[in-house]
Amino acid sequence: MKPAPDPIEAVSQRLDTFLVAQQEETAPWGGEAALLVEAGRAALAGGKRLRARFCLAGWRAVEESSGGVATPSTAVIAVASALEIFHAAALVHDDLIDNSDTRRGRPAAHRALEARHRAAGWAGDAAAFGRSGAILLGDLLVAWSDDLAEEGFAEAASDAAAAARAEYAAMRRGVTVGQFLDVAEESAFRSAPDEEHAERALRVASLKSARYSIQQPLTVGAAIAGADAAQREALAAFGHPLGLAFQLRDDVLGVFGDESVTGKPSGDDLREGKRTVLIAYARERLPASARRTVDELLGDPSLDDGQIAALQATIVDSGALERVETLIADFARTAERSLSGARLGNAAVSELRDLARAATARES
Repeated sequence: MKPAPDPIEAVSQRLDTFLVAQQEETAPWGGEAALLVEAGRAALAGGKRLRARFCLAGWRAVEESSGGVATPSTAVIAVASALEIFHAAALVHDDLIDNSDTRRGRPAAHRALEARHRAAGWAGDAAAFGRSGAILLGDLLVAWSDDLAEEGFAEAASDAAAAARAEYAAMRRGVTVGQFLDVAEESAFRSAPDEEHAERALRVASLKSARYSIQQPLTVGAAIAGADAAQREALAAFGHPLGLAFQLRDDVLGVFGDESVTGKPSGDDLREGKRTVLIAYARERLPASARRTVDELLGDPSLDDGQIAALQATIVDSGALERVETLIADFARTAERSLSGARLGNAAVSELRDLARAATARES
């Protein structure tokens, strides 16, 4: 059985159709409303469509297990598209929280809105307008994701829709709590013993990224296909460790990534003060004086290239980078083993393994 030629193209078309409808609905409300919808379209441009890919793969894994067709249903296409809108919302809010200037090589949403304010010659503080606009843009994108997801659920069987809706709701709650824990950790780390920092960072990675990037898109897609408990458990057992490996790779790229590939300045996570597993491992191996120096530098937005290079060297010399690479490989192996013997379509399992390699051995 051959899969659809390019299901991601179907996702892109579904997003375009949805966005056109939003533009038409807001057209009577004036140019400022159109600006917000335009910002939403910009937030959805580009990206790897990772969450949509895993949602479709989860659906296909269950559908093929019972001899079903490989062409994605309109229900799962709508929900996979909704996941991409939710991801865009998370990125808009994440960039605002982190005060990031860029996303995928372009101005972050709050910076783009700030620039539009200046270009229009509007009154007031352009930066404040950009921040306020980005909060509301993120909220609008969450609402859009709910709207489009509900369209998909309405096209699925009632039991499947109920299971998928529950997974989707759990994802939304978990990401929000995970994002708060990420923010809190930048302050709360001082009150936690050093030996707990890595575990706390993994907890953030699990909630903020691993579940919603891979595990829950898989189980949402599987639920729409009518997965039973054993199939959902197998996909979750695959998705969670793979999601952790994915986030750890993201952490490495946030410190050592090539700006021309990642679209964000090299060492950006250091300027933002991210308390990742990479940083926790480095601090564990450093003497107290060096640890204090790292703590003083981490989170300073004015770090120059020389200071970034010095922090990168400290992380490498501590053995933290090697430990994280080993952890990524361990999580990836755990994920792959979880698929052995699972009652899932063989072609879909092969696709999942390909997606796993792409998610963990990447440069952007």
